[in-house]
Amino acid sequence: MESQIIELLGRNRLIDELLRAGLEVALPIRDRGIDLIAYADLGPRIMQFSAVPIQMKACSECTFSLDAKYAKFPNLLIAHIWHIDSPQDEVTFAMKYDEALVIADAMGWTKTASWKKGYYTNTHPGSKLRDLLEQHRMNAEKWRQKVLGAVHTVD
Repeated sequence: MESQIIELLGRNRLIDELLRAGLEVALPIRDRGIDLIAYADLGPRIMQFSAVPIQMKACSECTFSLDAKYAKFPNLLIAHIWHIDSPQDEVTFAMKYDEALVIADAMGWTKTASWKKGYYTNTHPGSKLRDLLEQHRMNAEKWRQKVLGAVHTVD
């Protein structure tokens, strides 16, 4: 599948997930490393406006990567969407840069020549990587937690 199509499908999948979680979405005009912004404005359970920038990585297979250039964005979520061309198998993992760095370190990537250049990618995730990613598998409630945080809501 063409890379532009994968990007469009990934962004639309991500927007769909966020809207289904009761969140709002804004698309930046320029591409400076942030693909979209998920936010919640004032509502019955929301104490204050909350927003997070998201960098999306969509692929038709299973790829996990980390680029040191994203460390400069405070609160950036990196969302990896796998199997974008197979709706029944699609899955999204999302985490902050620091959380992704913990995974990269646990996998031993931060000791590689590739990481010294600031980037590492894995196109064949084994069971160890899949296990590390599982806690970051997204659903509607996890998206709300990531965007709102526990201190921003009331019951």
